[in-house]
Amino acid sequence: MDSLFSTTVKSGRTTYFIDVKEAKNKSKYITIAESQPSATDDKKFTRKSIIVFDNSAEKLRNALDEAIQMINKK
Repeated sequence: MDSLFSTTVKSGRTTYFIDVKEAKNKSKYITIAESQPSATDDKKFTRKSIIVFDNSAEKLRNALDEAIQMINKK
């Protein structure tokens, strides 16, 4: 399945992949994947991902905005 949108964010040894895809029923969803070298072998990577469906995307965005505001408070 091809992505409608794709971006990569590198942060140290961790890379995040964010994709927007479209299901067969035409609903859109976001996948967020994290990839980092294995703790035991730098040639192997561990990958974890989550899927956010369109009906939850705005709620997730609001929660992330709140969390970022908290991080940025001094």
